[in-house]
Amino acid sequence: MLTGKQKRYLRSMAHHLDPIFQVGKNGTNEHLMRHINDAIEKRELMKVQILNNCLDDKHEIAEELAAETGSELVQIIGSTIILYKESRDHKQIELPRG
Repeated sequence: MLTGKQKRYLRSMAHHLDPIFQVGKNGTNEHLMRHINDAIEKRELMKVQILNNCLDDKHEIAEELAAETGSELVQIIGSTIILYKESRDHKQIELPRG
């Protein structure tokens, strides 16, 4: 579980990132989850964009993405979800303490 300080730090790091994946009208599926899981293992921090034609609730999608990938939901801002997961092999981000 991330602390408020850690979430602020991750939000500042994610500010300049572009969304890597998009969730469209078909919502999420196993194929998308697998790709997100692989990408977040390499990057640790990533953005996912929810398109306007997606009929699912963005909060439900964010919770599902976080649960399926084992990552932490950092923030939902507009239609963008920010996810963080500490990498086992490609650790780059050093979180501030508590």
